[in-house]
Amino acid sequence: MSAAAPAAAYRWSVTDGEAAPRILVVDDDPQVRRSLERGLRLAGFDVDVAEGGRSALDRLADGEPDAIVLDVTMPDIDGVEVCRRLRDVGIEVPVCMLSARDDVEDRVAGLRAGADDYLVKPFSFEELRLRLEALLRRRMTAIPDQPAGDAIRVGELAVDAAARTVSWAGEEIDLTRREFDLLETLVRNRGSVLSRAQLLDQVWGYDFDVRTNVVDVFVGYVRRKLTAAGADQVIETVRGVGYVVRPGS
Repeated sequence: MSAAAPAAAYRWSVTDGEAAPRILVVDDDPQVRRSLERGLRLAGFDVDVAEGGRSALDRLADGEPDAIVLDVTMPDIDGVEVCRRLRDVGIEVPVCMLSARDDVEDRVAGLRAGADDYLVKPFSFEELRLRLEALLRRRMTAIPDQPAGDAIRVGELAVDAAARTVSWAGEEIDLTRREFDLLETLVRNRGSVLSRAQLLDQVWGYDFDVRTNVVDVFVGYVRRKLTAAGADQVIETVRGVGYVVRPGS
C-alpha cells in the first residue's frame, strides 16, 4: 500500500448523533494495519483491527462492523475462508479484499466466497477510501423491499426482489447477494445495454473512475449458475459496450 493520503482533507460526513461507520481492518502485516487504521480514522471512520482471520472472527462474534477490509493471505485463517464463513451464517457486511499482485486465483476465490470487490497491493489509500464509501452508501440506500409476488419475469427467468430469489422454470438458483444485485439490475433494465461503468454505479455504488474487472468476473459467475440451471445466453455481451438481458431471452 502506498503511504496514507492526506485523509484529513476529507471526512466521512455524519449527522449529529449519528455514529461514524465502523470498519474492521484485517491484515497480518502490522505496518499495513497501522497505516490503514490511521488513514481511515483521519477520514472519519471508527476503526477496529485484527491481526489474522481467527482474531477477525472473534471480533465479529461481538458485533458486525459496517464494512470489512480483509487481506487474502494470512497464516492462520485466510481471508477467503473468513469471507466464506461470514456468508455461510448470513452476515452480509460489505467486504473489500486485499490481494498481492500475482495472486489472481486468490482474488477470484475471494469473490466466489462472497467478497464485494478487491484491491491489488500496492494500492492508493484514496482509492480504498472511495470504494469503502461507495459500498457503505450502496448498503444504506439499497432498494427498499418490494411487495411480495412482484417478481420480474423474462421468459422462464423470475427475479423476486422482495424475497431476493431467482428461479428458472420454477427451479430456484442460489446466488450470492452481489450476484443477485447484478442480475436484478440487468433484468430490471431489460432491453437496455448497461455499460460496466453503469453497473459499477448501480450495483457497487462506484460513481467514480475505478480500474477493476469485477463486473466481468461477477457476470461470469452468474452466467455459470444460470447455465447450470438450463438458462443459456440470458445475459448477452455487447462488445465494447457492456451487458444486456433481452426481453425475449
